[in-house]
Amino acid sequence: TLCGYLNKLGIKGPIKTWKSRWFFYDDNKCNLLYYRTAQDINPLGSIDLSSASFDCKVENGEGVFEIRTPSRVFTLKAISKQAMMYWLQQLQMRRWEFCSAQSRFPPKSNGSLSSFCVLVCFYIDVDNEDFLPPVKTPTEAVGLKAASLPAPQTSIALQNISLKHPWTEIQNTVYSICGSKQLWGNNGNVFSFGEFQEHPENPDEEQEAEEGTPENGRLEPRLNWVRKARWMNSSFPGSPEELSRERNPMDKVSVLQQQILTLTEEVKSQKELVKLLHKALEAAQQEKRVSSMYLTAVDDKDRLELVRHKVRQIADLTSQLEAREREKKELEQILTLRDSHIQELKEHVQLLMEKNHAKQEFIMALTEQMAREFSDPLQEANAITAETLYKQQEEIEHLKDDINAYKTQNQFLNSEIHQVTRLWTSVAKNEKALLMKYACLQARNCQMESKYLTVLRKLQEAEPGLPSSHAELVRNLIQEALQWDVKEGAEEALSFELTSTLCTSSEYDEYGFMTVPDYEVEDWKLLAKIQALEIKSNNLRSQEAVEKPLRDRWNSIGELSPSIDLKSLIRSGIPVEHRQRVWRWIVSRHCSHLPDHYQQLLRQSKSTEHPACRQIELDLPRTLTNNKHFLSPTSQLIHKLRRVLLAFSWHNPAIGYCQGLNRLAAVALLVLEDEESAFWCLVHIVENLMPADYYSDTLITSQVDQRVFKDFLSDKLPRLMAHFAQYQIDVSLITFNWFLVAFVDSLVSDILLRVWDAFLYEGTKVIFRYALAIFKYNEEEILRIHDSVEIYQYLRFFTRMITDGRKLMNIAFNDLNPFPMKLLRNRRSMHREELEAELCELEQIKAAYVKERAEQGP
Repeated sequence: TLCGYLNKLGIKGPIKTWKSRWFFYDDNKCNLLYYRTAQDINPLGSIDLSSASFDCKVENGEGVFEIRTPSRVFTLKAISKQAMMYWLQQLQMRRWEFCSAQSRFPPKSNGSLSSFCVLVCFYIDVDNEDFLPPVKTPTEAVGLKAASLPAPQTSIALQNISLKHPWTEIQNTVYSICGSKQLWGNNGNVFSFGEFQEHPENPDEEQEAEEGTPENGRLEPRLNWVRKARWMNSSFPGSPEELSRERNPMDKVSVLQQQILTLTEEVKSQKELVKLLHKALEAAQQEKRVSSMYLTAVDDKDRLELVRHKVRQIADLTSQLEAREREKKELEQILTLRDSHIQELKEHVQLLMEKNHAKQEFIMALTEQMAREFSDPLQEANAITAETLYKQQEEIEHLKDDINAYKTQNQFLNSEIHQVTRLWTSVAKNEKALLMKYACLQARNCQMESKYLTVLRKLQEAEPGLPSSHAELVRNLIQEALQWDVKEGAEEALSFELTSTLCTSSEYDEYGFMTVPDYEVEDWKLLAKIQALEIKSNNLRSQEAVEKPLRDRWNSIGELSPSIDLKSLIRSGIPVEHRQRVWRWIVSRHCSHLPDHYQQLLRQSKSTEHPACRQIELDLPRTLTNNKHFLSPTSQLIHKLRRVLLAFSWHNPAIGYCQGLNRLAAVALLVLEDEESAFWCLVHIVENLMPADYYSDTLITSQVDQRVFKDFLSDKLPRLMAHFAQYQIDVSLITFNWFLVAFVDSLVSDILLRVWDAFLYEGTKVIFRYALAIFKYNEEEILRIHDSVEIYQYLRFFTRMITDGRKLMNIAFNDLNPFPMKLLRNRRSMHREELEAELCELEQIKAAYVKERAEQGP
C-alpha cells in the first residue's frame, strides 16, 4: 500500500503555506487521495494520476516535486530527497500499471460492423530502461507504519486545517469521536484499553496489516486498528496502568482534570453537530409539510396557489442572494484595497530594512578597515588566504551537491519523458480505433436514417390513397424529418485524417456548395435529405479504407510530372489540400502565361464595352445558385467572375462569350481562388480540351458530340438505348448541357470535382466516360419506368441521386473499357461531315424557298 505524510502547498490569494496531509493511493481509480491525518475517514480531495505528469526541480528545494494534471498543478514536499524519489518512482509505476490495464480491455464491437470496422486491442510490455535505480523504501515516512507515528506538527495549529472543506473536517472529527466512544464502551469503563496490545501476538499480523489493500478511498480494518490505537495513545495522557503507577494524588488529579478538559471539548463538538442536525431536520420537516399540503390540496387552484407561493419564496431568496453577492463583491473590493495597502506597507518595511542593512554593512566595512590598519600586515594576509581557501572548498562542496542533484533530476525526467511518450502512443492508437468505430457507427446511423426517409417518401407518394388521419401523420413525420441536422458531426477534437468527414457540421462543404440541395419542388426536399445521408454514409465507410491511403500517396508526391501513376491518382480524385496545386500545374503545362496579358485585357474591358457585356451581366446572378459564394450580388467572387469573363471575351473574339462559360469559370475560381489562374484555366478548357467551334454561335461541334454519344450509348448500353427508342426519348435534351459545362449543376460537388480532376488532365474523353457511367449507374431504375413523361421527369434529377462517387468512377474507367481515343476521333469526323452536309442541304432549301417567295411577289 502506497501511503504516507507529505506537505502540500496551499495557495490562498497571495498567501502560500505548507500543510501536512496524509496521502493514500487508490488502485481502482488511479487517484491519490489526501486527508488531514491518517485517522480521517473522508478525503479532503484527490489527484487523478491517469493523465498526470510528474516533475522535480532542484531550484524548488530539497524534497519538493510537482504533479501536473490537465486542470491543476499540485506541489508536494517529502521529508527527504530519498522519500521524494521513492514517491515519484512508485507513482510512475502505478500510473503505468493502471494505463496498461485499461488498454487490455478493448471496446465492445458490434458484429454487424465487422465488415468494415476492426478494433485492435494492444498491450505494450514495459521496457527495462534503467533510467533511475530503484529507491529503497523509507519506512519512517511511507507505509502503514507511518500511520501509527505522530503526524508532523505545524507552527500554527489552525494552519493545518482545510478551510475549503469545513464539512469534511466536521465529518472526520465526528467519526473520530464516535469511534473513540465505541472503544470506551466495550467494558463500561472509558479508561479500559485492555483489548489493545502494543504488539500483536502473531508477528505475521503486522505484516498483513502493511499489505492490506484500500477500498473506496478508506484503509483496511487493520489500518483502522492502527488509527484507533494511535488515537487512544495520543488522546489521553493517562491510561489505567499510568494511573496505577502514579502514587502521588496530585498527579492523579492533574490527569483527571486533563481528561475532563478533553471530554468538555468533545461535548462542545457534539453540540455543534446537534445544531447542524437540527437545522437539517427543520429544513426536511418544512419540505415535508409543503409536500403534504400540495398532495392534500382539493383542487388544482389550491395547488397552483402553493406553487405560486413557492415561486414568490424563490424570488425573495434570489433577491436576498443577489444582495449577498453584492455585499460579497464590496467586501472583496475592500479586501483588495487592504491587500494593496498591506503590500505597500511591506514594500516600505522592506525598503527600510534594506537601508538598515546597507548601513550595517557600511559600518562593518569601516570596522574591518580600521582593524586592518592596526593589525600586522603578514597576519592579515594569512587570514585572508585561509578564509579564501575555506570559501572555495565550501563552494566546491555545494557545486558537487548541485551536480548530483541535477543528475538525479535528469535521470528522473528521462524516465518520465520515456513513459509519457509510450502512454501517448498507446492513447493515440486507442483514439484511432475509437474514431474508426465512431465513423462506422455514424455511417450505419446515416444508412438507417436514409432508409427511414425512403419509407417516408414511399408513404408520401401513396398519400392520396391514405385515410386523412394517416396522411396527416405522414406529413408531420416528413416535416419533422426535414428539420433534422443531416450534417451533424463530431464535437471533439479529432485527427486530421477524419476531420474532413466527421466534423462537417456546416450546411456547406469546403468550396461553399450546399450539402443538402435546396430543391424548389416540395416533394423533392425529402429526396435531397436522403441523398445527403447516402453521400455522408459512403464517405464515412470509405474514409479509412480508401481516402486515407489515397491521401498518404498524394502526400508522398513531391514535384509533379506526367506518368501512369499520376494519371491513376488523378482519376481516383485529388484531395482538397492538393487540388489547387495540381490544377495550377495542369494548366501551366498547356497554357503559356503571357506576362501582363490578363491585366491588359482588364484595362481594355474598362476602356471599351464588349458586345457580350450585357449577356454576361444577365448570367452572373444565375451562376452556381447552390453555392454560398455566388448568392449575393456583392460577393467578391461575383466581381472576380465578371472580370474573368470580360477578359476572355477580349482574349478570344471568335467566341466572345457563350452561355455556360460562366459556370466553367466559376468552378475554376472556387478551386484556384486567384482570378488570373481561373482565366487561364478557362482558356485551357475552351482552346485546348474542347474541340474547335464547341462554343461558337452554331455550336456545331457540341451537336456532333451528342450524335457520337448516342453511338457509344448504343454500343455500351444496348438495352437502355432500345428502351429510349421504344418510348421516343431524345437523350440529347438531357446530356447536351452535361457536355457544354462539364456536368456543372448536374452532379453533387464532391463527384463533380473528381470528374473535373480527370477532365482537366485527360480531356473530353472523360466526359463521355462519365456520361455513359451515369446512365449505367441508373440503368435498372430507368428500365423499370414505362412512360415517356415519367422517364423525362426522372432524367431531370437522376444525376443528383448518384451518391457513391467511387462506384461511378469504377464504372467510368473500368466497366466501360475499352474506350480508345482513335474511335472517338473517327466518329466525330464522320458525324461532323454528316452534320455539315445536312446544314448545307438546309441552307439550299432555305435559299430556294426565299427565291421562290421573291419570284411570287407580295
